[in-house]
Amino acid sequence: MRTFLSAVLIALVALLVPASAVAYWADHELGSADRYTAAMSPLAENPAVQKVVVTQATRGLAGQIDAGPFQTGVEALLGEALSSFVGTPAYRTAWDATNRAAHAAFLKALTTGDGNAVTIDLEPVIAQVKEVLVEDGVPLADRIPVTHISVKVMEYDNLGALRKGFRMLQIAGIWLPVLTLVLAAAAIALAVHRRRAVIATGLGLAVGAALLGFAVALCRRLTLDDLPADIDRPAAEAVYDALTAFLRTTAWVVLAVGLAAALAAWLTGRLRRTP
Repeated sequence: MRTFLSAVLIALVALLVPASAVAYWADHELGSADRYTAAMSPLAENPAVQKVVVTQATRGLAGQIDAGPFQTGVEALLGEALSSFVGTPAYRTAWDATNRAAHAAFLKALTTGDGNAVTIDLEPVIAQVKEVLVEDGVPLADRIPVTHISVKVMEYDNLGALRKGFRMLQIAGIWLPVLTLVLAAAAIALAVHRRRAVIATGLGLAVGAALLGFAVALCRRLTLDDLPADIDRPAAEAVYDALTAFLRTTAWVVLAVGLAAALAAWLTGRLRRTP
């Protein structure tokens, strides 16, 4: 009976590993403005994301400047200026400020918000660009309005369905990972042969980590395949990978810990048998 209960607990541990990681990620990673900004910060140097920012900002700004017959030239000038600006430290600072401000909107989209899009407001970037262009004496730069220009980085037809799952994960938060550890300890404590139970628990953790890695990869494919045609796919891929980096790292860490524990327990048994 004890062996059976231990086996059941180990199976539960394997299933709870991916759920625990996702719950912690949703509550403590996506739910934190600092961690969210840190995850998105490297995207400031991603070429695909920079391309989207330049294209959307140029289109939005040019539409608000009436230059008459020189409109085409103004658009080209703005495009060149923005292309140069995205490689500067000022842009990276503005990008971080933009994402910190966007964090509240991101949480709203996944909790109580409406619509199916996750957007980033480029107002801080526009303010920085205008300041640089005015200082450089670029014609008509002072006429650039500092206004809200939203860029859609992700959009789904079923974002509403994801909100319920996200709320449940936030509720689970830290409690689901703690429960997983308690069940793992209980599985070992109940076992008749504890060394074997340690091996089985380690392998269960490894299986759970593999399930987590598979789930992240599968959700990546499904999410990107569900994007509308007007969303830049490379930029969306970069955003998804940045947001799920914690989950991929967790999968590798848990996999290593599980296999190491199983191997250590197995080696201990072999050494004890060696005359």
